[in-house]
Amino acid sequence: MKNVFKKGLWENHPIFKQLLGMCPTLAVTTSAINGLSMGLAIIFVLNFSSGIVSLIRKFIPPQVRIAVYTIIIATFVTLADLFLKAFFPSISKALGPYVPLIVVNCIILGRAEAFSSKNPPKLALLDSLGVSLGFLWGLVLLGSLRELLGAGTIFGIKVLGDFFEKWVVMVLPAGAFLVLGFLVGVINYIERKRR
Repeated sequence: MKNVFKKGLWENHPIFKQLLGMCPTLAVTTSAINGLSMGLAIIFVLNFSSGIVSLIRKFIPPQVRIAVYTIIIATFVTLADLFLKAFFPSISKALGPYVPLIVVNCIILGRAEAFSSKNPPKLALLDSLGVSLGFLWGLVLLGSLRELLGAGTIFGIKVLGDFFEKWVVMVLPAGAFLVLGFLVGVINYIERKRR
């Protein structure tokens, strides 16, 4: 059970190893708070949908399983989206259409199909928690690096002084690709050193 949880945190990391969920990963990580907010939305949606899918897995006819998973996921995505709009309108605006697009996020649907539909709720929740926490730390790291280099701040707190020349490219889409490529390279290097 421990391995099920740990796989999503590092070994099968959704962003840096499997390169899944690239749309929100590249689009919303202009700041650490955006990465954190999207990561928390993913944690909510993935864990609740995985739990429900696992609980009802034996009652879903194989012919309609993907449609049922999508409806379950869409329910929790709607709740997350409405919560953000009601209580955190500025974050909701910053994340834009990427919260509603969680419905079709390959991480969520993939975990429902590949793991939750085949395992009991306890294992499904451990798996979804590991994967969603892995996704969260990946988004926060990416957003923090982009915010640091693009604005000199992390979570809006000034880290680099006035001497620092802001790298405008980091707040643009190209910056997301550059930082992601750098982080994938670093993680691959770490993996090779560990072997």
